[in-house]
Amino acid sequence: MASTGIRAGRQRRRPSSNGNGSRPFLPPTPGVAEPFRLTPQLALRIAILGGVAIAVFGILFFRLWSLQVLSGPQYLHAALNNQLRSIPLEAPRGPVLDRKGRTVVTNRAATAVQLWTADLPKKWPARLNELRRLSKIINVPVAEMVADLKKRGGDPATPVTVQESIHPEQIMYLQERARAFPGVDLASTYLRRYPYQSLGAQVLGNVGLIAPEQYQRLRRKGYRLSDKVGHGGIESQYDAYLRGKDGLARLTVDAFGRPRSGLIAEQPVQHGEAVRLTLDMNIQRAAERGLVAGINAAHASDCVGCWAANGGAVVALDPRDGSILALASNPTYQPSVFTSHDPKKLAPLLNANVARKDNLPGVDRAIAGVYPAGSTFKPVTALAALEERLVTPFESLPCTGAYHVYGKDNKVIPGGTFKNWDPFVSQPMTLPTALGASCDTYFYELGYRFYKLPVERRHPFQEWAARFGFGKSTGVDLPGEVPGLLPTPEWRQAAYTPKTDPTQWEVDSLWKPGDSIQLAIGQKDLLVTPLQMARFYALVANGGRLVQPHIAADVEEVSTKDAPGRVLHSFAPPPAPTVKIDPLYLDAVRQGLLQATHASYGTATSVFGTFPIPVAGKTGTAEKNVSIPGFTGKMDQSWWCGYAPADNPTITVCAVIENGGHGGTAAAPAALKVFEAYFNTHPTTVTVPTKSD
Repeated sequence: MASTGIRAGRQRRRPSSNGNGSRPFLPPTPGVAEPFRLTPQLALRIAILGGVAIAVFGILFFRLWSLQVLSGPQYLHAALNNQLRSIPLEAPRGPVLDRKGRTVVTNRAATAVQLWTADLPKKWPARLNELRRLSKIINVPVAEMVADLKKRGGDPATPVTVQESIHPEQIMYLQERARAFPGVDLASTYLRRYPYQSLGAQVLGNVGLIAPEQYQRLRRKGYRLSDKVGHGGIESQYDAYLRGKDGLARLTVDAFGRPRSGLIAEQPVQHGEAVRLTLDMNIQRAAERGLVAGINAAHASDCVGCWAANGGAVVALDPRDGSILALASNPTYQPSVFTSHDPKKLAPLLNANVARKDNLPGVDRAIAGVYPAGSTFKPVTALAALEERLVTPFESLPCTGAYHVYGKDNKVIPGGTFKNWDPFVSQPMTLPTALGASCDTYFYELGYRFYKLPVERRHPFQEWAARFGFGKSTGVDLPGEVPGLLPTPEWRQAAYTPKTDPTQWEVDSLWKPGDSIQLAIGQKDLLVTPLQMARFYALVANGGRLVQPHIAADVEEVSTKDAPGRVLHSFAPPPAPTVKIDPLYLDAVRQGLLQATHASYGTATSVFGTFPIPVAGKTGTAEKNVSIPGFTGKMDQSWWCGYAPADNPTITVCAVIENGGHGGTAAAPAALKVFEAYFNTHPTTVTVPTKSD
């Protein structure tokens, strides 16, 4: 019964039907939310939004299809032809002129081969293959190109120049096959041209790409890795004036680097300025020819070892202001060799071993070659001894075949015998005569008198030599000058120590009589440069003023056919200090130098005795330890230094011939060539140089 009641209750709660199947209306139940219902208004809104969304996506789809399918090739072509590249415009370097306006160094246009690392093949095998093909065309080793790329650090914005100049045939070949050489560019450039070829090569220097160490030092001044700078000589010393200022342009190129527009200048090029030198190229030519003549004269002589004469230097300067007229060095080279990549031609200048074998052609011996001065140093000894009252101008001293130093027991001390170059002479001589005849024993005595001075007098000999410019640089405006060596007792103590001279430093560190005696004739440890000697003889010529040698006269605007160059900056040397020398003593030395070239006993009379212009000067034969192929030992360095006209000097000349023998044999004839060019005259008679000191 209970179950029946339950079913009956459930049946009573079922909704009733009205007969046609529809549900009867029921009011909402309190507390229960009404379910979501889609009304006609809501459906219309959804339909409108859906239509808009479909339309927008349709428009975007068809636009994208239009860009990629219909206009794709057009935009691709525009992209490929719309690449901008910054192109540095090289500024022409300024020319170098001699004192008379002759062009010594100028420019010539050339086409360089450059590599843009960003455009080279990215994969190494493909890049190597391209470099190998390029190497066969421009004759530059692959290893060298790879090294150049590494030096530049792979900078994509800086082109790397791998060949500075190529021939027209090479240019045409690369232009026709540009697609086969991506990253290879042909650029206009300037190379230095030398109308006088090898004349003054060491003085002028050369131009090349900036070295990494230079770049680190100069980058703050605006230098770039692709810049060219001066290396050595005038090109280096006055690079700031000569180099000018590079310009900048932009160029539109395609993906293969081919130009699609003209250059658009953004920064104009500023040409370099001209540097005028004090050099006279006619005198420079005479000096270099004189060197060759002096070497040949040494070879032709019968002196022992003169077969080894293989180099030298000549300096000519104006004693009135120190301006250099000629600065010659032998052996020499062609400066234009630096524009090539020929390793054989460059080896004597870049490879230390080859350079030594070829006797260092890149060294400027006039300012960096050091030699014992020999008898050309005797005027220094004479003036110092006169000023220190160790001798008077016309006091007679014996000139003999040998000089002996005696000990307290009146016996010759060990090593106390010093020979004269003329073993047969035996007569008293005054100072002028001793200079003219170049008597060694006369000056040995002066050197010994210096040695015997009390300790409180210090070292007056060396002090006077220092006043005359020895033992220090002259201050010439060229890089690479060396100071030489003026030995002193303090120098010997510092040079010979238990570390440097373990076996006999206690003896070698002492200043002995022989040190002063040999210094008096320019021997033993003394080392001088030809420029230092020329400066001293200029002091004798001008009355005691120690001029500063200089080679640059001024900086000028580059002249044109319409207007000469305007002077922008003059290089006036500092006022020459006057060394206080008694005029009587100076006159005595001048007399001796004139006798050396005109007296019957003069050591250079055979060379200068018949020259129409009176020349005064001194020969020198200096022993030096040398090491050359086939010989190691002492050889004579041939010297001559002097000036002219003797009564009113306007030119000083100093010449040295390495291993050339006696001064009158090789160096004096070399110097004569310079006087001939300067005065445009020749000796009335030509005689064979005689044996001399």
